Amino acid sequence: MELFERWESEVRGYSRAYPTVFKTASNARQVDEAGKSYLDFFGGAGVLNFGHNNPKMKEAIIDFIQSDGIPHSLDMATTTKREFMQAFVDTILKPRGMDYRMQFTGPTGTNAVEAALKLARRVTGRRRVIAFTNGFHGMTVGALAATANAYYRNAAGIPLHYVERLPFMHPLDGMDETYADPSAGYEPPAAILVEVIQAEGGVNVATKEWLQAIRQFAKDRGALFIIDDIQAGCGRTGSYFSFDGMDLDPDIITLAKGIGGFGTPLAMNLNKPEHDKHWSPGEHTGTFRGQGISFVAGKVAMDYFKDDSFMAEVRRKGEVMASRLQKMAQPGMEVRGRGMMQGIDTKDGTLAKKIVAECFRTGLLLGGCGSEGRVIKLIPPLTIEDADLNEGLDLLEKAMNAVLVPA
Repeated sequence: MELFERWESEVRGYSRAYPTVFKTASNARQVDEAGKSYLDFFGGAGVLNFGHNNPKMKEAIIDFIQSDGIPHSLDMATTTKREFMQAFVDTILKPRGMDYRMQFTGPTGTNAVEAALKLARRVTGRRRVIAFTNGFHGMTVGALAATANAYYRNAAGIPLHYVERLPFMHPLDGMDETYADPSAGYEPPAAILVEVIQAEGGVNVATKEWLQAIRQFAKDRGALFIIDDIQAGCGRTGSYFSFDGMDLDPDIITLAKGIGGFGTPLAMNLNKPEHDKHWSPGEHTGTFRGQGISFVAGKVAMDYFKDDSFMAEVRRKGEVMASRLQKMAQPGMEVRGRGMMQGIDTKDGTLAKKIVAECFRTGLLLGGCGSEGRVIKLIPPLTIEDADLNEGLDLLEKAMNAVLVPA
């Protein structure tokens, strides 16, 4: 690690939690250069829904490269982009009766959020956005304004304006009257931005009823309803979208992380056509919007959603994870999540960090999230084999026992 410590920026984070040099990876395992194998329950912070070096995707990518496919195309039309878009329409949008325009933003989740906020402000002519406590929406200044975590916000070095924050999962009692009162001092919002499951915020799960109330509040105010599905989407919860079946009809959906399939970058917003028409050509641009490898792998990823068999397996594995975590939880701890995004709230950030460190020592990669990092979050690849899933849960249980009851 000496070279990294000498030459890489102090801003590096994950390498401090996982102080080794990784060399190879396959599905749910990474192997370091010393030959030690680690079960990966972190999955690239939610990027690797289909595992490391997914064989079907790897084969398609190799064929793409060997045939001189176009790896970079800005926002020009290519055959690989067309194939991805057609697969997404046929597999995801049409079966749900959804009509959206696909906007390929810069290749990160934060860029998708930036574009969504820009469009909402353009459509409404308003400035302010409503976001929620514990929300995480990215690190660039516009998205960071909607992110709640003070540690990240303080790094901006400037005031972060035009976002009002409401408590996540709290009733909206009185808010209709407050926003309707011209003497209350609240400007009508351009948008309400919400995660169905706050992943980085602590695996906090919103109810259908609360989300519907938020959706109605936005509609009544003439604001756009934006769902950030960047980490909880792409099958993570046991359905493609985290809000499937909730009758929410978002105006904009932000997607990234898992849609590129292979771990290569891609981000895409789904904009309702009546809102998308407010864009003028090139108003939100970026060099990396047409990643050929991501389109190729992302198209292969669509094969997992052609019927419900893969999602049924995700739901089954999620139940295994939740059940095991409930048995591990000590009095006062809380288990929450949906599908294969599960967390155990230890209520103690220092304790959670010790458990994460012990897991790394014994060969399991996972991370903390939520206030003071007190929630241990499990997001293994959706393709993980049962044996690896159970082995990883065994390692977590042993780590918790070792930390809670030291030898």
